[in-house]
Amino acid sequence: MEISNLITPDSILPNLRVSSKKQALQELAKRAADLTEQHERAIFDVLLERERLGTTGVGNGIAIPHGKLPSLNGLYGLFARLVEPIDFDSIDDQPVDLIFLLLAPESAGADHLKALARVSRLLRDRSICEKLRGATTADALYTLLSQSQATQAA
Repeated sequence: MEISNLITPDSILPNLRVSSKKQALQELAKRAADLTEQHERAIFDVLLERERLGTTGVGNGIAIPHGKLPSLNGLYGLFARLVEPIDFDSIDDQPVDLIFLLLAPESAGADHLKALARVSRLLRDRSICEKLRGATTADALYTLLSQSQATQAA
C-alpha cells in the first residue's frame, strides 16, 4: 500500500487553522466529504466514534484518525499540517500539528490495516516529519509524502 494511492495534492491541507480536536475532525470530515462523495456528518460521526475507543493521537505531534464507511468505494487519505498545534489527547500528552486521516470501506479489513501501518511507519520517521512541518504548500507536502515512501521502500 503506497501513500500515493491514498492521497492527491487535492487531499492535502497545508495550513489548517483549528483550535480543538473536534474542530480539526469537522474540517477534515468536510474536505473528505468533497473527495469521497460521502456525507460530511457520516464521516465526522465515524471519526468521533473511533476517538471514543481511544485517541488516534499517536505521539510526537502526530494523529492518525481513521474509520470505515459502508458506502465508500475505496481507501482515501487526507493530510493536514496545522498552523498551530492542538490538544488531541495524544498518548504522550503532546499537542498535534500533523494529521493523516484515513477512510476505508467496511469491507476493507486487511487493506485498511496495511494502509494504517504504512502511514504509521512513514510518520514515525522524525526527519520526514520535520520536513513536513517546514513545507507550506500542498504540492510540497504531497511530494514529501509520496517521495518518502519510495525512499523507505528502497
